[in-house]
Amino acid sequence: MSEPFGGPGKRQEVETLIRRVADTLHRLNEQIEAAVKAGATVELMRRSRIHNGSGQWGDQMIPIIRMAEQDDRKD
Repeated sequence: MSEPFGGPGKRQEVETLIRRVADTLHRLNEQIEAAVKAGATVELMRRSRIHNGSGQWGDQMIPIIRMAEQDDRKD
């Protein structure tokens, strides 16, 4: 029986990369929260989907940002 992801060494590499994605996503979520608290609307949209040719894929994202309208008129 073969090891998943091409063996123990490859599995460790994949786990390290997944951990990096999770850490980066956590930091991104903190920044999204800060932007929302500052008055922005933040939506993530899939820009593209990448494939490795062996059945695995990943989505690449772009942010869609909307700022609240500011009323600068003085009464």
